[in-house]
Amino acid sequence: MAEGGSKAFGAFSVASALVAAAFAKKAIDKTWTVATGKNPPENPADPDVEIWEAVTWAVVSGMAVGLARMLAQRRATSYYVRSTGHLPGQLQPDGK
Repeated sequence: MAEGGSKAFGAFSVASALVAAAFAKKAIDKTWTVATGKNPPENPADPDVEIWEAVTWAVVSGMAVGLARMLAQRRATSYYVRSTGHLPGQLQPDGK
C-alpha cells in the first residue's frame, strides 16, 4: 500500500508541477507584454534579441516557473500529509 501511495503521490506531484508551470508561463508572458509593450522573446539565443532582453527574460521566466513548480509540489505534499498522516516515502528521512 505504501508503494502505491508513493507512486500516486509522485504522479500527483508531477502533474501539479506541470500545471503550475503552464500557468506561470502564461502569467509571465502576459506580464512581460504589459511591462515592455512587446511579446516575450521566442528564442533568447537568437542574435536579433538584445542581450539585456534575453538575460532578463531567462531570469524572470526561470524564476517564475521554478517558484510555481516548487509551491505546487509543496501543496501536493501538504495534501498528501493531510490525507495519510505521514510524508510520502521519498520525502521521509530514511527514504522509505
